Amino acid sequence: MTFRPESIRGNGLQAPGGVIDYRLARMGAVSEYKKGRVAKHEVCDAHPELKRAAQSASEPTAMECPICEEDRIVLVTYAFGAGLPASGRCITLKGELAKLTKGRRQVACYVVEVCPSCSWNHLAKTFVLGDT
Repeated sequence: MTFRPESIRGNGLQAPGGVIDYRLARMGAVSEYKKGRVAKHEVCDAHPELKRAAQSASEPTAMECPICEEDRIVLVTYAFGAGLPASGRCITLKGELAKLTKGRRQVACYVVEVCPSCSWNHLAKTFVLGDT
């Protein structure tokens, strides 16, 4: 899997500010759990709305959950910006980010990994789309 914004939803958009990737933080959190320094309930704490989005508005991946190792991780993408709800907008369809950035200055995007089975969740990456 590539870690570029356009690979997330196949929309061909470019992130002018680049992508912030949280793989190192993820590896650290998983490592702490596997060493027994962090309890499962501390890492498997997805909010009910995130769990709902993972079931109905996510993109499946081939990645196995690093915590339960029983299910595949899904990606949930949220967008925040002018004209969007304060709580953000969950991206449900390919091409939706392109429509959101049309006529808007910038849209901040957050991609979250979620395990539908055990509620593991971790911010995977962030990026900004639209005119600067």
